[in-house]
Amino acid sequence: MEHITLLIGIVIVTALVFDFTNGFHDTANAMATTISTGALRPKTAVAMSAALNLVGAFLSVEVAKTISGGIIDESAGIRPEVIFAGLVGAIIWNLLTWLAGLPSSSSHALFGGLIGATLVSVGTNGVHGEAVVMKVLIPAVAAPIVAGLAAMAATRLTYRLAKGRAEADTAKGYRAGQIASAALVSLAHGTNDAQKTMGVITLALITGGVVAPHADPPMWVIASAGLAIALGTYLGGWRIIRTMGKGITDIQPPQGFAAQTGAAATILASSHLGFALSTTQVCSGSVMGSGLGRKGGVVRWSTAGRMVAAWGLTLPAAGAVAAGAAFLAKQGDWGVAAVAILALGICGAIWAASRRKPIDHTNVNEGPAAEPVGVVTAALRTVSPPPAGQPVPQADASQDPDAPAADADAATPPAPRAQAATVTR
Repeated sequence: MEHITLLIGIVIVTALVFDFTNGFHDTANAMATTISTGALRPKTAVAMSAALNLVGAFLSVEVAKTISGGIIDESAGIRPEVIFAGLVGAIIWNLLTWLAGLPSSSSHALFGGLIGATLVSVGTNGVHGEAVVMKVLIPAVAAPIVAGLAAMAATRLTYRLAKGRAEADTAKGYRAGQIASAALVSLAHGTNDAQKTMGVITLALITGGVVAPHADPPMWVIASAGLAIALGTYLGGWRIIRTMGKGITDIQPPQGFAAQTGAAATILASSHLGFALSTTQVCSGSVMGSGLGRKGGVVRWSTAGRMVAAWGLTLPAAGAVAAGAAFLAKQGDWGVAAVAILALGICGAIWAASRRKPIDHTNVNEGPAAEPVGVVTAALRTVSPPPAGQPVPQADASQDPDAPAADADAATPPAPRAQAATVTR
């Protein structure tokens, strides 16, 4: 076995940087609903999630094996610079979607980066097409649908079981349930996403002759990947937390509990089967399902549409960036250096752009403005009005001149109340 070379060391560091971005990019998966409903304070939530991500990293290596020997053919002439280029593509896409506040898939960014770099470097024989279809593409389509349906059914069941009970009587139970289910999602996230970086580092070690082919990740790889994703999680991806917690639907505690429980079950099952699915897509699908499951709840379809578009773009966009990086890296040491300098410059520019309108734990729950009432929203309100005592979200009439008259009337204070105030004075 060879010693770790400078290039392999660079790949390992870059993989840990990706793992760090994966941590703060995906914090919303576990904690967005818990933070938005006030079940936990923002900083407490991300600290708990970070600790459980670290624990989850040690529970399984099945997904890491899928990455290191399932998608990319390690015997097809893959070199460490190819993996480096793939990681660069994944990191840049992660940061761009974080800047936009879009909960896209860090996993698919990694897959797209590795596939794009491999295609440029060694051709189609370096990619296991069947594994990509069976363990990446099919789960990408099925997982958010399954999680969404499960969350919708769980939300309806939860509200039915609590029917007739005062909100104050169930608040404590739902709060405890949300905390427990968020902890389960964080643990599941560690068993799935932290392992992807383990798989990449192991693949780099195999291609460099440091460890034997088909080897399990060494313990130091497991520990470093777990620590990197935990640190990223603790810093909190506040932009994406705001979108997930406030931008998709108005989440009530019962919905948060149902969404997180459904997502955790889906992620843990996929980790056991070795499916490297996107935890972001699973959790986003669960949140949308919980919005549809609550009577009177409405999903903001424009936000959901932007998310789905980002999901579709992730694999090809990260792959295109990685392909360009791989082309440069193939030119030799100066090409690898050029890729590193360009990547640092792009990442620095994205960070500088994020400072113009910073979002942190102090303003994460300042949700976006209400969407105008569109055709879908109005139809859903007609067939499924909110329960008695719950306010209907209002839209700005100036933004939506076709809003139903009932909404405009509801925004006007009742006349008798105004008269009573006048008499009092």
